Amino acid sequence: MLELDAITAGYEPRKPVIAGISLSVRPGESVGLLGPSGCGKSTLARVAALLHRPDAGRVVIDGTEATGWRHRAPRSQRTAFGVVFQQPRLSADPRLTLSALIAEPLRATGRAAEAADGAREFAARVGLGEDLLGRRPHEVSDGQLQRACVARALILRPRWLVCDEMTAMLDASTTAALVRVVEDYRADSGAGLLAVGHDRVLLERWCDRTVHWSEPAA
Repeated sequence: MLELDAITAGYEPRKPVIAGISLSVRPGESVGLLGPSGCGKSTLARVAALLHRPDAGRVVIDGTEATGWRHRAPRSQRTAFGVVFQQPRLSADPRLTLSALIAEPLRATGRAAEAADGAREFAARVGLGEDLLGRRPHEVSDGQLQRACVARALILRPRWLVCDEMTAMLDASTTAALVRVVEDYRADSGAGLLAVGHDRVLLERWCDRTVHWSEPAA
């Protein structure tokens, strides 16, 4: 289980964005976190994925409390998460080809020998043709780049997925395709999902349950 227990977090001392928030996701469960911009849901998602250290509270992953964040987190906990952000151009290195972008987690974890085959496999899963894999981010559309970012998030076969406004910048057909990719992966792997968004219809159709959150921290 992924457990967020009484999380308080922010970006300035004594100015929390969220305060005392608790949330849990069971293995295989999809939980939507619904709320308007500025309510702190993306901050909570970053804490859940070990990308932002909370000021107070605990993150417990499969029964083990997190003790580090970002590169200081144990590898076994870092690689338990696949994360997809709202704006692919801010989360993709513009110097990398799509193939290298997708395979980036394999190289970062000492599995470079698997990079080429892994990139092709997961590119195919998200609907990217091999003709696109040699292109760089500025040479593809937002939808194509977000497909590559989803492939990157899945390539280490994580137990937990965090999708932070994953489809906010996409058209309806690409949104449907990427939601199906995530759901197919979850069906195959039993991974749990925390999906953050402001589209009530999408989250309530996508997720097993939706948490409605409207108030930022005081």
